[in-house]
Amino acid sequence: MSKVAVVGGGPAGLSAALFTEKNGLATTLFDTDETWMHKAHLFNYLGIESVDGTTFVEESREQIDSFGVDKRMDAEVTAVTETGTGFELATDSGSVDSDYVILATGADRSLAESLGCAFTDSGTVDVDVTMETSVANAYATGAMVRKEEWQAIISAGDGAAAGLNILTKEKGEHFHDFDTPADA
Repeated sequence: MSKVAVVGGGPAGLSAALFTEKNGLATTLFDTDETWMHKAHLFNYLGIESVDGTTFVEESREQIDSFGVDKRMDAEVTAVTETGTGFELATDSGSVDSDYVILATGADRSLAESLGCAFTDSGTVDVDVTMETSVANAYATGAMVRKEEWQAIISAGDGAAAGLNILTKEKGEHFHDFDTPADA
């Protein structure tokens, strides 16, 4: 089974972890609980009339827990390196290997920089429409790829795009996570 490492527990990271784990990929989420969502209140998130940002994060964590994501709270990723067969993530409590990495660290672009990802002229991480960086199988999402466009729903979409692209690579054909009432 392929392994996905997600660095960051805001909307982008939680969304990516949901899509990959729900669809059969072993997913580890590293979350230091420093998401900007703790300072937010959502009135502009589709389908949510009004919710405190911390409540949103807690409910999203419960959702990924229900699918079995290996959630590592307070585990800070200090480095990501290519290994030839994937990635090694160094944390303050050891290292983890993965086939794919999704960086969802808000505007902190330091891991992308140390990994060797290309940057745009405006200083954001350069990604394609699937959120893949110039480093194969490494994805960047949310505020790190958008200059001053820091929005929860955009970040969640970026995480979903990264997750779906990884699933497309794994399945060998375009993958769609489309649930029907019979799935519920």
